[in-house]
Amino acid sequence: MNHEVFITCALTGAGDTSGKSDLIPVTPEQIAESGIQAAKAGAAVIHIHVRDPQSGAPARDPELYRQVVDRVRESGVNVVINLTAGMGGDLVLGAPEKPLPLVQEQTDMASAEERLRHVELIRPDICSLDCGTMNFAEGDYIMVNTTSMLRDMAARIRDLGVRPELEVFDTGHLVFAKQLIKEGLVDEPALFQLCMGIPYGAPDDPQTLLAFANNLPENSIFSAFSIGRMQLPYVAMAPLAGGNVRVGLEDNIYLSRGVLATNEQLVERAVTILEAMNCKILGPDEVRERLQLKPRT
Repeated sequence: MNHEVFITCALTGAGDTSGKSDLIPVTPEQIAESGIQAAKAGAAVIHIHVRDPQSGAPARDPELYRQVVDRVRESGVNVVINLTAGMGGDLVLGAPEKPLPLVQEQTDMASAEERLRHVELIRPDICSLDCGTMNFAEGDYIMVNTTSMLRDMAARIRDLGVRPELEVFDTGHLVFAKQLIKEGLVDEPALFQLCMGIPYGAPDDPQTLLAFANNLPENSIFSAFSIGRMQLPYVAMAPLAGGNVRVGLEDNIYLSRGVLATNEQLVERAVTILEAMNCKILGPDEVRERLQLKPRT
């Protein structure tokens, strides 16, 4: 069991949730303020996506990221900044009887340079790196991350001095993440995020979580989460497996059945659960030390 736990709050994500809850932060101002409040509630790390301020749709405009991060940094709140680099790998095929042409208005395939442009601009502490391709939920959408793309992105992230958070959605993703470490493309201690219960990746049962945890590289650091109603149970399960915790509106919009949540409330609930388990909750400076994060100017 891990008795010293840090909390990551994933603030908004890229899912179609803004129409399901008016508590989903959409504008840069809303996302930044939600991150600030999550940090004050106990999150040592905030994981940031951005959205189009008018439509609420997912976006990867570097200027939107800059606005969010500038507001957080100018607030004076002490928190580790973690930016997504998962945008730009969205492939949507046509119907089964005619997979081509692609559904252009939903397909967003970008180069490694484009996918990391905001990371190069902002130089966050951490950025995510999805470690494989998978059928993501229903329909004809594929989350595409080829091995050559991931090697290129990993090298760029390393050269920027940013710590990659290796996002593992299934067993093959873990195999390839370990290969990136072996090739020197990811510095140690490696940081993993075990993403559980997402169709059609790894299920969120305890046996699968333990199998992942037991096959991580020695000395690595990991967090684990599940989506929907299993998010809060995973606040307890992740430390029992030796890991850290992620909550937030990217993965779950409810505090309890029928009660919509804010990020601050989800972090507060995570703090309550962890303190009841006699876990010490780590602050951002302790996380920086454990992850050997490079100081930002």
